[in-house]
Amino acid sequence: MTPEDGLGPLATALVAAGRVAVLVTVREARGSTPRDAGTCMIVAGDEIFGTIGGGRLEWAAIEKAQGLLASGERNAIMSLPLGPALDQCCGGHVILALARLDKALAASLTREEEAARAGWPVVLLFGAGHVGIALAEALRPLPLGFRWYDERPDAPSPARRDAPLDAIEQAPSGAAIVVMTHDHKLDYGIAEAALLRPDFAYVGMIGSSTKKARFCRGFIANGHDPAALARLVCPIGAGPVKDKRPAVIAAMTAAELLSVLLTQAPLD
Repeated sequence: MTPEDGLGPLATALVAAGRVAVLVTVREARGSTPRDAGTCMIVAGDEIFGTIGGGRLEWAAIEKAQGLLASGERNAIMSLPLGPALDQCCGGHVILALARLDKALAASLTREEEAARAGWPVVLLFGAGHVGIALAEALRPLPLGFRWYDERPDAPSPARRDAPLDAIEQAPSGAAIVVMTHDHKLDYGIAEAALLRPDFAYVGMIGSSTKKARFCRGFIANGHDPAALARLVCPIGAGPVKDKRPAVIAAMTAAELLSVLLTQAPLD
């Protein structure tokens, strides 16, 4: 299941509204395919929600789903060798399951999406300034659990007002910590607490080489193991693109987080 598409609530809403629709699910994906097994889309007449990879594979699935709606049939299976049948360069083999949406199927889809989300890696973002807001927007559609914190009373919703150090203490193992608050001293305190937990997958702090050097001196002066500093990413989102616009920093940081938190198969 790929719940980044968020189709469960949509399926429930369609059923509640009396809309006829078909859920298309990639049941099996062998070899090189556009999407993995479990990926879904919904065909509701001429409206399509989600994607199973586009191209002729998706067109064939949409046509079959629309035929299912017209005929009144409830289920169908499509077995598609992508190269021979559809002339797609992927060359793998996909089996699609098509089922008319009903209340039970919509509820099952929602449960599967919720279960999948529970296993997503978690990102804790501290700070809701210009870059923080841009990063929150960049992370929202990604398959990552997301928690956002800013203690200021005028911080934008849905940033939480929880105490940062409590959030660090309660964060799950394997989480990523991104620090970019309105105050350098607060940044240092959060980053220090995060580095004292060796089980985090990523600890990043916005800033410059000067800010990092100052933090490192303070970290050592506080009696902590200098070896922990090797885990600190500062500046975040660094790379060949030298651009300080919030949206660019956010995009680079989101890519950095994905490279650490997700293991993806290479594209052909």
